[in-house]
Amino acid sequence: MASHRRPKPASRMRVTVLTATAAAAVALSSQAANAAPAKESVKDAKSKVDALYSQAEQATQKYDAANEKLSSLQKDASNLQDQVARQQETLNKLRDSIGVIAASQYRSGGIDPSLQLFLSSNPDDYLAQASSLDQITSLQAGALTQLENAKQTLDQERAEATAKLAEVQSTRADLAKNKADAKAKLAKAQGVLNGLTAAQRAAMQQQDLDAANRASSRVDLGNSKAATALAQAAFNAAKTKIGDPYYYGATGPSQFDCSGLTSWAYAQAGASIPRTSEEQANAGTRIYSASQLGVGDLVIFYGDYHHVGLYAGNGMVLHAPKPGAVVRYEAMSDMPFEFGVRI
Repeated sequence: MASHRRPKPASRMRVTVLTATAAAAVALSSQAANAAPAKESVKDAKSKVDALYSQAEQATQKYDAANEKLSSLQKDASNLQDQVARQQETLNKLRDSIGVIAASQYRSGGIDPSLQLFLSSNPDDYLAQASSLDQITSLQAGALTQLENAKQTLDQERAEATAKLAEVQSTRADLAKNKADAKAKLAKAQGVLNGLTAAQRAAMQQQDLDAANRASSRVDLGNSKAATALAQAAFNAAKTKIGDPYYYGATGPSQFDCSGLTSWAYAQAGASIPRTSEEQANAGTRIYSASQLGVGDLVIFYGDYHHVGLYAGNGMVLHAPKPGAVVRYEAMSDMPFEFGVRI
């Protein structure tokens, strides 16, 4: 007969051992799961962040260029639309005058066949089909020639307006893309910073602050002179903005991106220069030797010309350097110098 006895319960010691083993396993598993990768050094993080800031500035300059282009295109498109409206009004008046000629002919005994064709259900066919105006009076011929020319002008202006509006839409798309690119790079840089400890972030911030303080408060600009009064005036204006923050797309008066600062400074001196660093690279006479730069000359950096500042003297540049920084002096040797531009 089968036994129906209940199994003996595990001993208290066995339960204790199993519990302890499980707890230890859980603890080890938890430690492994929570073990974060070693924090990268401040030097490595700073290198990554600086690279991302440089890429963000490239996108910012493209954004600035698209924004400037959009403003110009919108103005052109508006002017073209006004021209189309005026030309349509001219065409309507000419058609009305043709109607007056037709009415006069009717009262005098009939309507010229050419005018009959014009006044048909599709009067524009007249312009395509009429091969000669010999059958009508010189007055009629003149009116119809004017009408034909007016219609050709209207068609051309409509085509130009349509093309310009299409370019506006394309530039708007470029603007949005470049703005998104800049924000994405800034967000990625912030992600690198967030991966640091509070002490590491503080160390990075202190490094930037120390560099800014050294450059701006105890900078030795030597005895360099401005080549022109205009350049000196622009430099003097820019100096008043030392300490103001960098912000992408900004042109002042209290925050700037790199080309925003230089264009603002020259505007204060009474000169209008292009908005972006790439355009500013072609705004004046190029100076390829750093030793020939004068105070207030534009200084172009990087092969794609995405950064610009003002020469300050003694190998120093005054510029809006990057997101998270302020307008300050910095050694030109910190960046790849391409050439200067004298406005």
